[in-house]
Amino acid sequence: MYRLARPALFRLDAERAHGLVVGALAWASRSPGARRLLGAAAPSVDPRLGVDVFGLRFAHPLGLAAGMDKDGDALPAFAALGFGHVEAGSVTAVPQPGNPRPRLFRLPADAALINRMGFNNRGAEALAARVADWRTRGAIDVPIGVNVGKSKVAPLDAARADYDASLRAVWPVADYLVVNVSSPNTPGLRSLQAREPLSDLLALVAELRAELGPRPTLVKVAPDLEAHELDDVVELAEAHGIAGLIATNTTLSRPGLRADPGEAGGLSGRPLAPRALDVLRHLRRSTSLPLIAVGGIDGPAAAIERLEAGATLLQVYTGLIYQGPALIGRILDGIAAELDRRGLASVADLAVSPPPAGAPAPRSGSLR
Repeated sequence: MYRLARPALFRLDAERAHGLVVGALAWASRSPGARRLLGAAAPSVDPRLGVDVFGLRFAHPLGLAAGMDKDGDALPAFAALGFGHVEAGSVTAVPQPGNPRPRLFRLPADAALINRMGFNNRGAEALAARVADWRTRGAIDVPIGVNVGKSKVAPLDAARADYDASLRAVWPVADYLVVNVSSPNTPGLRSLQAREPLSDLLALVAELRAELGPRPTLVKVAPDLEAHELDDVVELAEAHGIAGLIATNTTLSRPGLRADPGEAGGLSGRPLAPRALDVLRHLRRSTSLPLIAVGGIDGPAAAIERLEAGATLLQVYTGLIYQGPALIGRILDGIAAELDRRGLASVADLAVSPPPAGAPAPRSGSLR
């Protein structure tokens, strides 16, 4: 069905098409019958794909990345489509409209997107109420993450208080939380990845954990960090009891584009994949923390490559835009087939089992 609808959607402005799709899924989320229909079309899941991490059970490693459903309007429908987890957000303490339009651009020749959305959302308190309502209705049966960013109106020296307000709002309803300091679309935000401000934010997370109770919290990193900067993030994450890292956010670079529209913003999709993989490998060499891989995962081969590189979980966004929900089944079936080929008992074994003879060698990265 998505293959039939895609040409019409791609004739629309990218953000308008996005809104129509998420709006339709939001309607389906409110209807138990519609959710059952979506579930009937969802892929079956090989039990070997199950993952236990963060004290949570994931039926399989593939989830939906933040940005698709910022306000949590369609979480039940995305879960019904077959995702093993769904990450809402990014949300901010203060509701905000985001950056001026147009701010989302397709690059079909590169299977990529450029966005400069700017954390458009209705606020952390509104999202918390929505997730709580979905849970009360029994409409969600997969782990839900909430990704939190800085409000644009909050100056950098007030970032701690701003994140404090957001995290407190969503802490009770999220299965896991993400501190987003790596979006390129809020002025100054990426400076919070520097050692001193990041240490302050992660100390805040530790204080909230002690006050509000355990809640696995992750940090999402930019693909544009240098090796020593990634090492600083790892050191601080481990020191402050952070549960894991997400690699990566979108990139400001424009690696090898066939058709560069010259638009500002973060690039996602297939061109990001090599750099996101390099960052993932560097992080895995540096830490034993669980890692969520995102960035250019658009098929089984890319998913398997990330799992081999040490990813615990996977997320997709741009690949879903170009391929639709069938991508979920393709990736899960491809991982299961790879387990069969190698005679492996679980998806975690891909990280320690060499690829079969004749498989292509890993791409060499720029991080050392």
